[in-house]
Amino acid sequence: MPVTAKPRGSTSTGPTISWSQVAAFRLRQHHLIERAPAGALLSVLDDMNGAQAQVLSAAFISLWARIRGLTPARLERALWRDRTLAKAWCMRRTVHLLPSAQLAVFVRGTTRRAEKELQYMRRHVVSGPALDELVDAVLDAMDEPRTRSEIAVRVGRSLGLRVLAERGGGWGSARAVACVKVRGVSCSVVYLLHVVAARGVVCSGPPRGNESTFVRAEAWLPKWRDVPVPAAERELLRRYLHAFGPATPADFAWWTGMTLSGARSIWALEEDALARVNVDGREAWILRRDLPELEMAVIDRPSVRLLPFFDSFVLGQKDRGHLVDAPQYGHVYRGQGWVAPVVLSDGRVTGVWSHTARGPRLDLRVRSFAPMKRALATRVRAEGRDLARFLGCTQVDTTL
Repeated sequence: MPVTAKPRGSTSTGPTISWSQVAAFRLRQHHLIERAPAGALLSVLDDMNGAQAQVLSAAFISLWARIRGLTPARLERALWRDRTLAKAWCMRRTVHLLPSAQLAVFVRGTTRRAEKELQYMRRHVVSGPALDELVDAVLDAMDEPRTRSEIAVRVGRSLGLRVLAERGGGWGSARAVACVKVRGVSCSVVYLLHVVAARGVVCSGPPRGNESTFVRAEAWLPKWRDVPVPAAERELLRRYLHAFGPATPADFAWWTGMTLSGARSIWALEEDALARVNVDGREAWILRRDLPELEMAVIDRPSVRLLPFFDSFVLGQKDRGHLVDAPQYGHVYRGQGWVAPVVLSDGRVTGVWSHTARGPRLDLRVRSFAPMKRALATRVRAEGRDLARFLGCTQVDTTL
């Protein structure tokens, strides 16, 4: 994105930066001013610090919003055949789509959250050598992609534990999930995967019908390279600020899912690499090397994107007042952690949207928070046409 010099004042807390400059800087880092070429898939995903992927199709649309000419087939091939992409739990212990080459940074860098689960097991379920044996057995069970049930059976056989299925699939689901009985406590395989994340790196394998599979990264990724936790944490902070700066330790704590004290301890180690700025009266930090770009950043052309559920751009900070007005907040950030698909215009959320694909036809419905100007409506319709192409539809009906 071309930038134009824009001199600003300075205060005792550093240069004064406007929210417009912040929006321009972040939009550029997330490739939301101009789409990147198709060959830039891995670098785009790296720049945006992964795409949240509880709903994999939403992660795919996140990448469509940033990359020209992308197709789902290209993403499926990169994820399951070439294995240059990986799907794994990391920030906030949520599933993300990530570049395989950087997987260790994101998983090891968020290990503090997984350590909390391990500590809970140690205090309330099993401790000492027995806990170590359990962790090792779960990791050993994933020497190739295996379903939850297969993991439970292998762990049960290895340790002589009872295997069972109990209801409680998460997010209100009543489906039965695979569990093992540990010292009288039913531990679901999904929970155990969060526990062992404090020791090993696990990612998703190819689905088998409607069932997910899980596998150790070292057994699945052709060029796996691990990273020590301390180094991963510092690298993750630098990546976070490069994509979401200016920000605060509280923002970093929220984004990673770690405690504020934990975030501050990592922050202190990188203090020399950070520059303090004043964002319209609020103190925040940016990577020192990114400060010149931030000070010159302007939005020099209209930026309109349809972002899907859980898009990373709207999940980078604890306080989202710069993105959406308070009266509309509940339409975007919903209960049980759901984040709605949004219309992003020049870095602000101006509406929400939904879509339904029926054969060759895509029905796109947009609810704007204010009367939509003609120029914005034209750009939204153009985005809808390219979304139809991405989803394999030949026609699109857009309701504004």
